[in-house]
Amino acid sequence: MDIKLNHIKVRDLVEGYIDEGDGGEQGIRGYGGKLDVRPPYQREYVYGDKERNAVVHSVLEGFPLNVMYWSVQGDGKYEIIDGQQRTISIARFVEGLFSVEYASKPHIFDTLPSDIQNNILDYELMVYFCSGTDSEKLNWYKTISIAGKPLTEQEIRNAVYSGPWVTDARTSFSKTGCRAYRIGNAYMKGEPINQHYLETVIKWISDDNIEEYMAQHRRDDSAEHLWEYYEKVINWVKRTFPNKIDLPMKGEDWGFLYNEYKNNDYDPDEIEKRALELDENDEVRRKSGIYRYILTGEEKHLSLRAFSKAMKRKVYRKQEGICAICKEHFKIGEMEADHKTPWIEGGKTIEENCQMLCKKCNREKSWK
Repeated sequence: MDIKLNHIKVRDLVEGYIDEGDGGEQGIRGYGGKLDVRPPYQREYVYGDKERNAVVHSVLEGFPLNVMYWSVQGDGKYEIIDGQQRTISIARFVEGLFSVEYASKPHIFDTLPSDIQNNILDYELMVYFCSGTDSEKLNWYKTISIAGKPLTEQEIRNAVYSGPWVTDARTSFSKTGCRAYRIGNAYMKGEPINQHYLETVIKWISDDNIEEYMAQHRRDDSAEHLWEYYEKVINWVKRTFPNKIDLPMKGEDWGFLYNEYKNNDYDPDEIEKRALELDENDEVRRKSGIYRYILTGEEKHLSLRAFSKAMKRKVYRKQEGICAICKEHFKIGEMEADHKTPWIEGGKTIEENCQMLCKKCNREKSWK
């Protein structure tokens, strides 16, 4: 990885600044048109007024900003890896698009004293120019942090595997109010703008081999296949789990469940009936795991109520340290609490249904 430190003046950074947004032909560009301020893999502008103004005040006062990183494209042009939010904040202020307080009064750039304007334009930003292979970039990007706005893992991957596929995928999965959000926000955790949706659906379709999948498809012209897969997952979830009882559904790995169980024939009414029974069962503490449990039968997804330490000690003393199955004596730390009548058969987590078993007997009982 070749990394060189450069000092870029604000006047050079904002020269020829254009902001046509994501829909414009030129997007957002600066540095005489040579710098792509928001490459297709980058997040939208997310700074609020407080963060934006803090950047400008740092420049006004001559305080150092964190270093920025630009990717060298090999044709005399650059893409911002890290520093988009600060760059846009500075450029928009110089363009006169918002005001900040100076000398106890609000000022846009043009109303500042000329010497202060020149100080801002002559302010030097520390920018690393970076070039290298995909693997070198991936390792390097993981070391980069934005002040107050760390890059997510998926934003780093988007930068490394940038191309037409990432550009198209972000249109569906990474924009505020994007179509992935519109059909699946009830089931997805996180925010599209922070790449959570895109990362999740690639994880599902690739069986958690995200980087391999992105490397394979980076030159594809379209990410429609990814969208079609996502649609199938969401439609399967809606069809299979009507959720009339309003269970929490955000954040479940629905894609993995779809991959494994999509060909099974389920009766949504029966699933809903079983879900209601589990929802009303006081032993079930993790309601968001109910649907996964119904498919897999794995009790770990329900986070079942456990016997308290006090209850275990009381039953241990009542049994005088004797395992209820093998009848051998053990220290309390060598024993585990067990339901005499399993919860699935209606057994409750109460003292009367508790017995202390040695770890060996408890394991053997669980495997039967």
